[in-house]
Amino acid sequence: MQWRLLSQKKMVLPNGKEVLEKRSIMPLMWLILLLLTFLSIRITGFSIEVIVNRISQFFVIIQQMIPPNWTYLSKLWQPLFDTIKMSLFGSVLGAICALPIAMLAATNITKNKWITMSCKFILSLLRTLPTLIVALIATFIFGLGTMAGTIAIFLFTIAYVGKLLYEQIENGDMKAYEAMYSMGLTTIQSFRYAIMPQILPNYLSTSLFCFEGNVRYASILGYVGAGGIGLLLNESLGWRSYANVGMILLMLVCTVFIIETTSEYLRKKLM
Repeated sequence: MQWRLLSQKKMVLPNGKEVLEKRSIMPLMWLILLLLTFLSIRITGFSIEVIVNRISQFFVIIQQMIPPNWTYLSKLWQPLFDTIKMSLFGSVLGAICALPIAMLAATNITKNKWITMSCKFILSLLRTLPTLIVALIATFIFGLGTMAGTIAIFLFTIAYVGKLLYEQIENGDMKAYEAMYSMGLTTIQSFRYAIMPQILPNYLSTSLFCFEGNVRYASILGYVGAGGIGLLLNESLGWRSYANVGMILLMLVCTVFIIETTSEYLRKKLM
């Protein structure tokens, strides 16, 4: 079907009816974006001149990190394992607990709107709280150490996986679920056999991706006393032992690379 353009504002259909052409809002969006960018530059005090004059200091610190202090390696193994352990445990436990919360938050599974609204509010609240703040609160409650870091990662995983999971549940095909429910199966049984097979690959893939990020997050939780390799990183930066910092960062890069490569391979198998 061909439309004949009469003007910038009007079009005519094959039946002779004239319609107004929609005006694009893109120029307005670009104008708003430029205005917000200008205001951000003024508020934050961003300066290209400062960057050009001070960027050399970054390379000075990099030069002090290279070569790394290889004798410091023997002190890193146990804190590194602590970081991986609290990331793994927090991620697994959080992903398991996220499943029932996501089920309660999905409007097509849970018909009580107060329950769904409450679960979504809890997930939003947990996503709003920074992981470092949660870890800091956990250190006051559970004391210094990896326990506080595990709790912080656990809560973050629930918020992250739960949010994505309930959206996947709400977008699932409900025909099989409704058929099983009408045959007398309970809500949990219908969910288990009709919805779970649909979301399982994405659920596992999301959980693995979250674990990757949690390993990186856990490495800085030591700044608030939550254990792991972050304690040594904070100590080395405080004493300006940049050779030690270089060794810690090298270990973290290698660890994260191995975990990401393994996780990516597993995610491809799940998809």
